[in-house]
Amino acid sequence: MCDKYSGIDQALYNGGWKWNSLTCLRDPKRRQKIPAMSQKTAKKPSKTPVRARPQLGHQVRIIGGLWKRTPLPVLEAEGLRPTPDRVRETVFNWIGHLIDGAWERLHCLDLFAGTGALGFEAASRGVAAVTMVDVHTPVIKQLEIIKMKLGADQVHLVRADALTTAQAMAARGERFNLIFLDPPYHQDWLIRTLPLCERLLTEDGMIYAESEGSLAATEDMDFELEGAPVWLAPWEVVREGKAGIVFFHLLQRKKPA
Repeated sequence: MCDKYSGIDQALYNGGWKWNSLTCLRDPKRRQKIPAMSQKTAKKPSKTPVRARPQLGHQVRIIGGLWKRTPLPVLEAEGLRPTPDRVRETVFNWIGHLIDGAWERLHCLDLFAGTGALGFEAASRGVAAVTMVDVHTPVIKQLEIIKMKLGADQVHLVRADALTTAQAMAARGERFNLIFLDPPYHQDWLIRTLPLCERLLTEDGMIYAESEGSLAATEDMDFELEGAPVWLAPWEVVREGKAGIVFFHLLQRKKPA
């Protein structure tokens, strides 16, 4: 047993050896080697915090034409659902074939502009004019930035409700060769806007419509006997495709029998 202990309450340091008050001063076997506290380790200078760059949100891109491969940012907004690149490529191939590549004669209307993917795609391919409508102020501001960046002088932006705008345009006698309808799902927008499009579309014009279900299935029904929707009665589905949950169509007026 040790017969002598330190009477100091705090830890004692001597040349890098630590003795505490319970350590026998005469017993070297119980000594514990630690770095001397008197030799304080210099702290590394704190680094200047680097702010992380804001992560880019989801983007789509223009598929063809003058601004091919130009990215279009997608804002995080409720109901904003951009038409996928692959779908747009298919649709614009359809349209190009049906008009024999004569994009320059088209006047287009995009009633639910959103990211502007459809409207700017049309402008990139050389259409005469595109009117893009959206009710959300942040969306219109983003579209204005893109328009300025591209120098898209043929693009006209309107911040307004789609239905109100369509009614006003029809009352003024405005006509379009190509109308894009890519509305939020499950809100009956096609039911409300397609009848107005009859008054907005030129005689040989086309409508591009996206929906959560196939319009071709209802088109094949007997409207009188099976209770099919009357709002589809004047239209013929000339092209249809499906990508995931999205059904996309090209519509034209039905020709007289």
